[in-house]
Amino acid sequence: MANKTGQKLKLLYVMNILLNETDEEHPLNANDIIGRLQELGIEAERKSIYADISTLLEYGLDIEKSEDYKGGYYIADKSFELAELKMLVDAISSSRFISEKKAKSLVDRIAGLGNVYDAQELSRQVVVPNRNQGRGEKTFYAIDTIYRCIDENHKMSFKYFKWNAKKEKEYRYDGESIVVSPACLMWFDENYYLVAYSEKRDSIRYYRVDKMDSVVEIDEAREGIADIDRKKIAAIARNSFGMYQGETRTVNIVCDSSIVGIFIDRFGYDIDITQKGDKAKLRIELEVSPQFFGWLSGLGNKAYIEGPKDIKSEYVSFVKDILKNY
Repeated sequence: MANKTGQKLKLLYVMNILLNETDEEHPLNANDIIGRLQELGIEAERKSIYADISTLLEYGLDIEKSEDYKGGYYIADKSFELAELKMLVDAISSSRFISEKKAKSLVDRIAGLGNVYDAQELSRQVVVPNRNQGRGEKTFYAIDTIYRCIDENHKMSFKYFKWNAKKEKEYRYDGESIVVSPACLMWFDENYYLVAYSEKRDSIRYYRVDKMDSVVEIDEAREGIADIDRKKIAAIARNSFGMYQGETRTVNIVCDSSIVGIFIDRFGYDIDITQKGDKAKLRIELEVSPQFFGWLSGLGNKAYIEGPKDIKSEYVSFVKDILKNY
């Protein structure tokens, strides 16, 4: 007769063992499960293990039996596949606004969504480079407040800053709080951006969340967001550089055919491309800014602006100003 110690919880332990320690490549047979239970101080017989598995199948757990000679059992349908967990880990690892401590904590939690073998695989994958150590928790609090404002249809206020050469915060707008109606959060270029309507500027604005301080919910209904088109917002983000806002223009660019892929990767498949020998002419709608000019100059003499004339002149002045330093 098996020892009755822990029998009331045995079914739950069997379920956890299957969830945490099995997959198609790592099945456990009845003897394996009995051994795991013994390590927990619970005695069991093969017959009771089969009964437990039958109960779990009836409950709805997707348990499959291995076709190998051991005839082990494993969980077939997991909440997350390993590839999906790896994508989440990669996103966290590449997020510069998340502190190293917070990133490792999040990765540990994500690893817990898989089994022990997934966790080992994920831990080998994680590379968290040095990053801003002081902003992680504050950014998470800011994100939480932003989502609460959106859910409750409230405005919000915050102070916006940049870093100076002394690594000190310099608050913009003379330290005055900015009041906006938040529309949504957008992930772009490894950073979170708030998309919001500014009544003061009567326009849609973008703010990097990790550069916000003193984020506060305001008990006033949001304004100006009813007509915000999220698809249009995504297009604007794709055609801007570092979310620096500028005038939206259609720019004609000529480049070597060998680097057309760079423009498709950056601006999408919808850009107009006309092939001319070993050159390609591109018509792209984008936000013209110094950041765009800097990106284009990185392509060297393989690409240049053909028009409009005023944009071309701005770019020439941009390059000449750089050359003054040499």
